[in-house]
Amino acid sequence: MAAVAGLIAVVLCVQFQVVGRYVFNDTPTWAEALAMLLILFVTAFGVAVGVRDAGHIGLESLAALLPEQLRHKLELLIHALVALFGALMAKSGWLWATLKWNERKPMLNVPEGIDYVPIVIAGVLIVLFSIEHIVALLKGETVEPAWN
Repeated sequence: MAAVAGLIAVVLCVQFQVVGRYVFNDTPTWAEALAMLLILFVTAFGVAVGVRDAGHIGLESLAALLPEQLRHKLELLIHALVALFGALMAKSGWLWATLKWNERKPMLNVPEGIDYVPIVIAGVLIVLFSIEHIVALLKGETVEPAWN
């Protein structure tokens, strides 16, 4: 839902910029910067939902050839590695956000570090969604996709 709201906001920002440029001959400078920032957030939420729905890149043809016992262990390993990747994303994003927080974006007057907040959010969500997949695998269940 947040990604959809962000996408609508991006469209509105771009429309406002186009109308300002071509109708009023006065381009609002903040509209492009805000649209770029919103795209970062929308992309982060999209990446996290992709992990939640197991839509990330996988080598399922290799896993399908394995016996059930090995396939189960491989799926657990894959979700653990995705969780590790998410944790590294969150940690690195937090580091960059804190390092850049005292600098200001000239067009929006917000901290530069806000560009890295979506990485932190996506990383945390990826860890949580990977844990959800691991728990489901251990229980012998499947995770229902969010887009049903």
